[in-house]
Amino acid sequence: MMRLRQIALITAELRGIESEICDQLGLEVCYRDPGLSQFGLRHGLYAIGDQLLEVVAPKQPDTTAGRFLDRRGGEGGYMVLLQTDELEEHKTRIENAGTRIIHDGDIKGHDAYIRGIHLHPKDVGGAILSIDQAVPAESWLWAGPDWRYHSLDNVVTNIVAIDIQADDPVAMAARWAKAVGRPVKDCIMELDDAQIRFVSATDGRGDGLASADFLATDRSRTGEILTICGFQFRLV
Repeated sequence: MMRLRQIALITAELRGIESEICDQLGLEVCYRDPGLSQFGLRHGLYAIGDQLLEVVAPKQPDTTAGRFLDRRGGEGGYMVLLQTDELEEHKTRIENAGTRIIHDGDIKGHDAYIRGIHLHPKDVGGAILSIDQAVPAESWLWAGPDWRYHSLDNVVTNIVAIDIQADDPVAMAARWAKAVGRPVKDCIMELDDAQIRFVSATDGRGDGLASADFLATDRSRTGEILTICGFQFRLV
């Protein structure tokens, strides 16, 4: 299994973006992890079906997130979290391929467990890539114990595709194929529940997570594009 479980955006100021997400996408905050404070961050998580959208913001100077904002030229896509049921096998494959792992962390609950590995951004490109395993598979402790209660479907129900833009999409696709262990055809990687598409950067901002397709509850809204946090939400 390899599926898209969560994407994260980054902004300099969380409150305004949060209002836009709640108002325009019909979502609500499902969790704030107090542990992120030690990394100089504040954030909010939003449940979309059983997938998650996260927005992070630096709360103090000299954070990795703040440097990312400076390097990227403003807010936008930040991170992609993929879910597998064979994390140890993927970790071995990734290490044998020479891709660096910069973080390996977990959370243990009384009836659930999650572990994730973050790959070095310079080895993958476009976004921080995390490969995670949750037990049971339908749980997701990164989003706290009660995220399902907050999963609303008034506007959108699923994330079905993401776009990674690059000055060289073919080279970017090859790095992601090596990291994820899935083939890429015509710059598209097929996951079990979504696509990762590698597209040309045309906005002058270079490589990055640029947009995503969200399944619209109201089919008459198909084709709408909402721009929030320097990121395009396309209703499909």
